[in-house]
Amino acid sequence: MSIHTEEKQYPNFINGKEVFSSSSEVIKIINPANTKDVVGYVQKSTEEDLNEAVQAAATAQQKWKKLSGAERGQYLYAVADIMEKKIDEIAHCAMREMGKTFGETKGETMRGIAILRYYAGEGMRKVGDVIPSTDKDALMFTTRAPLGVVGVITPWNFPVAIPIWKMAPALIYGNTVVIKPATETAITCAKIVQCFQEANIPEGVINMVTGSGSVIGQGIATHPGIQAVTFTGSDGVGKRIGQQALARGAKYQLEMGGKNPVIVTNDADLDLAVDGTISGAFRSTGQKCTATSRVIVQSDVYEEFKEKLLAKTKELAVGNGKDSSTWMGPCANEGQLNTVLSYIEKGKEEGATLLFGGERLTEGELKDGYYVQPTIFENVNSKMTIAQEEIFGPVIALLKVESVEEALHIANDVEYGLSASIFTTNISSMLSFINEMDAGLVRINSESAGVELQAPFGGMKQSSSHSREQGEAAKEFFTAIKTVFVKG
Repeated sequence: MSIHTEEKQYPNFINGKEVFSSSSEVIKIINPANTKDVVGYVQKSTEEDLNEAVQAAATAQQKWKKLSGAERGQYLYAVADIMEKKIDEIAHCAMREMGKTFGETKGETMRGIAILRYYAGEGMRKVGDVIPSTDKDALMFTTRAPLGVVGVITPWNFPVAIPIWKMAPALIYGNTVVIKPATETAITCAKIVQCFQEANIPEGVINMVTGSGSVIGQGIATHPGIQAVTFTGSDGVGKRIGQQALARGAKYQLEMGGKNPVIVTNDADLDLAVDGTISGAFRSTGQKCTATSRVIVQSDVYEEFKEKLLAKTKELAVGNGKDSSTWMGPCANEGQLNTVLSYIEKGKEEGATLLFGGERLTEGELKDGYYVQPTIFENVNSKMTIAQEEIFGPVIALLKVESVEEALHIANDVEYGLSASIFTTNISSMLSFINEMDAGLVRINSESAGVELQAPFGGMKQSSSHSREQGEAAKEFFTAIKTVFVKG
């Protein structure tokens, strides 16, 4: 592929150096808000490139694991400081690659910086416990050992936060990393990796290889030199990666889909519920695994809630994320746009009533982007496709119920269990929701999307491999417990 001189080519990062792929092929990255805007080019890497990265990581890990946690933490603090100086540059790149508004990508970058500092501090926290021994002359305790080389496979929807919330704990606990970012947002990842390079992290501790999922993603899952794989992405791909890792005895962590409900009860603050629903469903164009997808409303307040929801949704400004007036940007790529539009058509075919939206936006400057209207359906039953499958776009289904018990039954009537929210002022309803909702994240009087970095994050049922990310819970995946028995 020929490259215009004004468009930059971004190399891989292997063993402390920027390295071009042995394939000499590149992949064009375009702005989903304006497909005429070429962000740059990344490497279409080969198995040979991946092997080189894994070897570099394995060699580096022998020295990296011998550093103290505090010493490893100093590198993460340094990366955070460098990222802070480049916050606008990184956020602007993420906006161009993924399509989110600049405000959202800047907030995400700030979160990434906070995650680095949080895990830098983890280097000074305890890693084990003293356990009483039956032998009075012995000391028994636990410590934690790193796993080795960790393969990191990340999606395009959070191009800053997700790579960092996987890499930072992997590194602080003594592992080294080979990351394959989503191709659509690989340049953002390259800019993050450059911050590690500027922090003088030892050669081989962090390596980035870009390319196709079928070559590099699958290569990470099956590589004998990679001891653990952490993945966030689609359900189907995640399960394949898990099976491949399991087949060779590697540890794996999967965060996958969601079909996240919001329950609105008769006693809810409806204005609060509407604001939470809109933010949860339509921020980031609904492209969050925790995004609100189903809104289950008690019948006594259904009509009032619906009218308030429609009125506020109609006010949302859709456009290029660089414009300060834009509230919602485009879908991240053409495939995702087509997926969203196909689900909208499926909703119509199955008898749901389209209340608002449902169309691709092509007027004026929007004609060159992957824009779709925020979309609301009603007269949806729990067995319809749009009430069961993850759409990953700005589409919500309204379902009317008579009781909180019925709402909980419908909320749980999907194969996923990532996040869920209820709006209510009734303590009994809150407790029922907390106890009976099959989801890894439950939120009361707040939107379904979002989790704080110091708290465990992960799902139930088909949303996860049942491990947890972020907070102190991360060390459960990125380390192995070692029991020590000492007798003098």
